[in-house]
Amino acid sequence: MIPTTPSGSVAMENVKQSNICENERSAPTVKANTIDELHSLQRKKGVTPTGSQLDLFTLSDDQRQKQQLQSISASLASLTRETGPKVVKGDPATRLETQRVTHVPHQRVTPTIAVSDSALKFTHLLYNLSPAELYEQAIKYEKGSFISSNGALATLSGAKTGRCPRDKRVVKDALTENDLWWGKGSPNIEMDEHSFMVNRERAVDYLNSLDKVFVNDQFLNWDPENRIKVRIVSARAYHSLFMHNMCIRPTPKELENFGTPDFTIYNAGQFPCNRYTHYMTSSTSIDLNLARKEMVILGTQYAGEMKKGLFSVMHYLMPKRKILSLHSGCNMGKDGDVALFFGLSGTGKTTLSTDHNRYLIGDDEHCWSETGVSNIEGGCYAKCIDLSREREPDIWNAIKFGTVLENVVFDEHFREVDYADKSVTENTRAAYPIEYIPNAKLPCVGPHPKNVILLACDAFGVLPPVSKLSLSQTMYHFISGYTALVAGTEEGIKEPQATFSACFGAAFIMLHPTQYAAMLAEKMQNHGATGWLVNTGWSGGSYGCGNRIKLSYTRKIIDAIHSGSLLNAEYKKTEIFGFEIPTEVEGVPSEILDPENTWSDKKAYKETLLKLAGLFKKNFETFTDYQIGEDSKLTEDILAAGPIF
Repeated sequence: MIPTTPSGSVAMENVKQSNICENERSAPTVKANTIDELHSLQRKKGVTPTGSQLDLFTLSDDQRQKQQLQSISASLASLTRETGPKVVKGDPATRLETQRVTHVPHQRVTPTIAVSDSALKFTHLLYNLSPAELYEQAIKYEKGSFISSNGALATLSGAKTGRCPRDKRVVKDALTENDLWWGKGSPNIEMDEHSFMVNRERAVDYLNSLDKVFVNDQFLNWDPENRIKVRIVSARAYHSLFMHNMCIRPTPKELENFGTPDFTIYNAGQFPCNRYTHYMTSSTSIDLNLARKEMVILGTQYAGEMKKGLFSVMHYLMPKRKILSLHSGCNMGKDGDVALFFGLSGTGKTTLSTDHNRYLIGDDEHCWSETGVSNIEGGCYAKCIDLSREREPDIWNAIKFGTVLENVVFDEHFREVDYADKSVTENTRAAYPIEYIPNAKLPCVGPHPKNVILLACDAFGVLPPVSKLSLSQTMYHFISGYTALVAGTEEGIKEPQATFSACFGAAFIMLHPTQYAAMLAEKMQNHGATGWLVNTGWSGGSYGCGNRIKLSYTRKIIDAIHSGSLLNAEYKKTEIFGFEIPTEVEGVPSEILDPENTWSDKKAYKETLLKLAGLFKKNFETFTDYQIGEDSKLTEDILAAGPIF
């Protein structure tokens, strides 16, 4: 018998125990008649601004959505038809009443075809989706997209696993004819306005033919006074997530008031261009029209084309504002001292700019304005080949939920990534938000740089481990952008091969290299920055004979640059290149600071030194016909800073 109180209630102790079961039994039934209704309860609605927050928003939700749809509809408008598809927000899989949505017409143009089937359909906009939503879209609808064991989205970029610089085109018109660098050595291959419009029409037609497209509205440049609004219209969730990571993500309030973008990308990379279109040389084309502020991608799904295409745009727009755009890494010390790192692939730019004792401002693209430096991007695009937790712990730990893993190979069952596997490509990549790096400086801005470090992996073994550069020498070596490929890195290379890339990013610059170099020198002079050339390559002989300079020694050199102690060292001048080299660096054997000391065969050293100097001279011939300023004095100073025989 259960003991009761005089009133007949259950004893208190038993009441406490029985309440647990009683509460479970009396819980209300979920009000859902279908699994779809149940799923609708699973997704929590976003927080609505209340009280004083509402005063910040002057438009109603309907008005704001109408303006947004009108803007995007105009972006997707075809120029040869009166109307495009009916543009509505939301996933077609969850929108059951699309027919009730009123189409917001875009700006009318004179049509050549009055009606098309495109006008009879809806194109759904998946607008600024979250990473979780984009994961769902990619896994459901994109073959080759999977969640890896570390939580990243592993996906494939299709047949193209790298950029196609020979297929990049820039419209040559009244705006760009005299501004841009054209001709020998230039990355800017021209096309005309008509050919661009043919490709634009093809891309927009393809995007409009789809049931849904992804739209990202985001920013470039962390400097709030000079940020650029960009819109990316794409067909793949992978591309949308990639750009979500790589651009600067707007706050909800900034997104509400985004307005008209400054630049728009139409990524129809799954669809080829017409090879019979004038200026086309393949089924791939990446086209920039600076007057229309548009970029079109056809025939390649490699996401890096969007990132670097926008970088090219910044290389054009920023110098017009007297802001220098730079292909560099950038970090800052605890005392606010900023360093820029320039270097081509394999020079150690990522390794040396990622320093646990310093804040990372950015790993790849920056601006230098009158107020200091700012990162252009909101994320990092790191190489993954042979990635290990021990060597690159920050990158390893950044590969988690939200990260895009491009073209990696993974175990079929456990989905563990094998970073050493090159089955798809050697150019495996990870794209993640910069806040995934623990020592990232947020916001990604800093004061004026104190040091400008040019990195070269000299496989010839004749450049000093570190050299202090004059302003003219900094300009010369910045324009040269030298490193060397070693035997075995590419098929057919049997001995070291010099590689030059103007401004350490020739594929992305828009103006003549000397214009960027002159801006760099002016800013360095105005703000007291010092230029350095650091060789991370060989010593004691060329590749195959000498030894690569130890990373520990290079780190000691970089530490001495950061601390300022290297400025106070004693220096001596080398022959041929005229470098100022220190006689002593703490933690580095003094004998290796002068490369001649490390060669047992002095004659071979002199011959190799002269050979490399000749390669520099030959490469620089491309730039000697360009005059900087009203007279040729600055041009002459740069030429005099090169090797002297």
